[in-house]
Amino acid sequence: MGDTAVLIGTGLFLGLGLAMDAFSVSLANGLAEPRMKIVRMCGVAGIFSVFQALMPLIGWICVHTMAQKFEAFAPLIPWIALALLGYIGGKMLWEGIRCHSGAGECRVGGATLTALLVQGLATSIDALTVGFTIANYTFLPALLCTLIIGIVTFLVCFVGIELGKRFGLALSGKASIFGGAILIVIGLVIFFRGIFL
Repeated sequence: MGDTAVLIGTGLFLGLGLAMDAFSVSLANGLAEPRMKIVRMCGVAGIFSVFQALMPLIGWICVHTMAQKFEAFAPLIPWIALALLGYIGGKMLWEGIRCHSGAGECRVGGATLTALLVQGLATSIDALTVGFTIANYTFLPALLCTLIIGIVTFLVCFVGIELGKRFGLALSGKASIFGGAILIVIGLVIFFRGIFL
């Protein structure tokens, strides 16, 4: 019972910690799409939760199969996250500025599936290193831990989308600008955290 409680607690705390970047990006998605329906909200939160659950499990597998190669890849993670979120956020920001200034066509609706998958990858890639944290677990406890991380991420992201929707309605046409700026800032935060911490 004690080991199970520790495992669940570890999964909950890791889930909350890892979900913060995804929460911020979910907030940006809610800002950009203030009339998002509940089914789409579940889909968006689901994409983030799947990525956040899979990455630590992939990290765990890498630690148990090719640890030295995985360690060599780890320094690239902040650069990849910055590039992905910078690209998506920059595109969103540029479209919002052009729409707001009247220089471009205003796109109605939220992020495409491709953009959501890129966001999911970018916000979860640093979770690969969690494979080191749970490396002492056997496969089934590691799987349970990552499932808990996924569930926590889903709930946190759903709340983030809902909050973003509420602010998005108030911000009207500027929501895309704020959402894009948030994505760029999250990319920079992941980058500097990965480089300097």
